[in-house]
Amino acid sequence: MWTKNDIPDQSGKIAVLTGANVGIGYETAIALYEAGAHVVLACRDMDSGKQAFEKIADSTGRGSVALMHLDLSSLASVTQFAAAIKKTYPKVDLLINNAGVMTPPLSKTAEGYELQFGVNFLGHFALTLNLRELLVNAPESRIVTITSLAYHYGTINFDNLKSEMSYDPFREYCQSKLADLVFAVELQRRAHAAGEHLCSVAAHPGVTKSSISRHMSAADIEKAIIQFGALMDTAQGALSVLYAATASEVVPGGFYGPDSDGGLRGYPVFTEIGENASDEVLGKKLWNEAEKMIRQNPS
Repeated sequence: MWTKNDIPDQSGKIAVLTGANVGIGYETAIALYEAGAHVVLACRDMDSGKQAFEKIADSTGRGSVALMHLDLSSLASVTQFAAAIKKTYPKVDLLINNAGVMTPPLSKTAEGYELQFGVNFLGHFALTLNLRELLVNAPESRIVTITSLAYHYGTINFDNLKSEMSYDPFREYCQSKLADLVFAVELQRRAHAAGEHLCSVAAHPGVTKSSISRHMSAADIEKAIIQFGALMDTAQGALSVLYAATASEVVPGGFYGPDSDGGLRGYPVFTEIGENASDEVLGKKLWNEAEKMIRQNPS
């Protein structure tokens, strides 16, 4: 049973964490801070980010903390954030692609992509590529991309990534979470082929209390609880992320989530990746299409 007390010493490590102001992101950030890391809180909402920064800075820990603005729904913001990171830090040891949105009303990114695809996947894809040089500069860097078991229900419709044909909030959420997992696996393939000492892994938190459900009605949340059972506390849900980010036994290209009730609850363990996410053809196509999207929207 792995808990945050098992996190190895993180002294000297620089961790960049998106969506670090609330929920699983906040719990992950404070745990890394307590373990000695320098944690960069990458937040869209700077008022909430400042509150998280102050709470972490006032807590008992051996690390340090910084707050920077990042709006993953804008590729220009991603580029500006990455430039600021490059100017400030010589390396990045840990990048945690955590921020996300779930089942909002139809919304678009600055570049016109469906919001869940744009924030959950494309923004993190662009961020990772922008920081790749600093990740390579670290001797044992990790990239942890947060997904969901909802990926099992996902398919990637490359003809409808801007929801021009139709929009279904849960379908698009599943698509974005599948894209996250496909990306994590493909990134590891490419890092290995390039001889880079990068470790790309994925994690999912199971069913956890989180602000990501803010677009769900009270009735929908109640239905989900009836279907899937009680929600874990946020700190418990963050354990899978922390394990993927710090545990020595983590394997490159691995996937980690809770160990009980079909991955819905419990403590972090290695999790099998479904065929829809491990498909190499899909991995290459998604990567190539995402690169085109970034080139088409220079910032």
